[in-house]
Amino acid sequence: MEHRRLGNSGMETAPLVLGGNVFGWTADEKTSFDVLSAFVDAGLNMIDTADMYSIWAPGHKGGESEEVIGKWMKASGNRSKVLIATKVGMDLGPGKKGLSKEYIMRAVEDSLQRLQTNYIDLYQSHMDDKDTPLSETLEAYEELIEQGKVRAIGASNYTADRLNEALEVSKEHGIIQYATLQPHYSLIERTEYEGALEDTCRAHHLGVIPYFPLASGFLTGKYRSEEDLSKSQRGPGLKKYLNDRGLAILKVLDEIAAEYDSTPAAVSLAWVMARPGITAPIASATSVQQLKELVDATDLELDNDSIDLLNKVSA
Repeated sequence: MEHRRLGNSGMETAPLVLGGNVFGWTADEKTSFDVLSAFVDAGLNMIDTADMYSIWAPGHKGGESEEVIGKWMKASGNRSKVLIATKVGMDLGPGKKGLSKEYIMRAVEDSLQRLQTNYIDLYQSHMDDKDTPLSETLEAYEELIEQGKVRAIGASNYTADRLNEALEVSKEHGIIQYATLQPHYSLIERTEYEGALEDTCRAHHLGVIPYFPLASGFLTGKYRSEEDLSKSQRGPGLKKYLNDRGLAILKVLDEIAAEYDSTPAAVSLAWVMARPGITAPIASATSVQQLKELVDATDLELDNDSIDLLNKVSA
């Protein structure tokens, strides 16, 4: 399995990151364990989660995903085989939000406890917090790295301006800088990342680990009509893609998948992986069979004609 540098973190990841948002939610504990073990057995090594997964589910309070991953690592003994990436900053209730130093220092202890580990490989700002000085946030991370509780830090959902500002603050203060960015990016969602954000990441050699590279399942080809939207809990949110552009993308994905004896999902992931500057997309699976389809993308090398066709239809 090919491994790629994770920015300037000193770590390397396989070209696909396993998304943990489904663990303890649409994938129960046993299924989650099976998916995690199959992922490692396939030669992949990085798992992404967040302290707030899956607070949106009825009866959940957040932290469910981290707890499942922690139990799996303890039961399997696989902690040394994986890179654990988690996030902080989203609203978990009164007094549990943002990127102040005081809150980060509390939140990291909660994540470490749930994950049943004494360090986090990549600790990420889940979203920008404009109410807290960037220097305060970065100094908190610096302290965690000095304590050995965090190995590297990343940003998620930052604009190019704010990311550049954060990188400049790190340089001015001589403290740790963001090694990665986690943007929203896929064949059908290109505008947020391409342009200034992509330029910043490439100029500063940041690792880029996009989320929703399959557009919440739309690019698997599962949803082709309004009737299909009832197939899953995410379905209703995908209605925005059921237009001429979305259907044209699916048509080209079908054609290329047939040419490579592959699937639209694998082709979609392979397109993201082939983008210069992208380290590894993050994708989740609720079964071992689904995971196999995702892992297949790591062996799929699209030719220039296929990439050009996908670029044009999704422009």
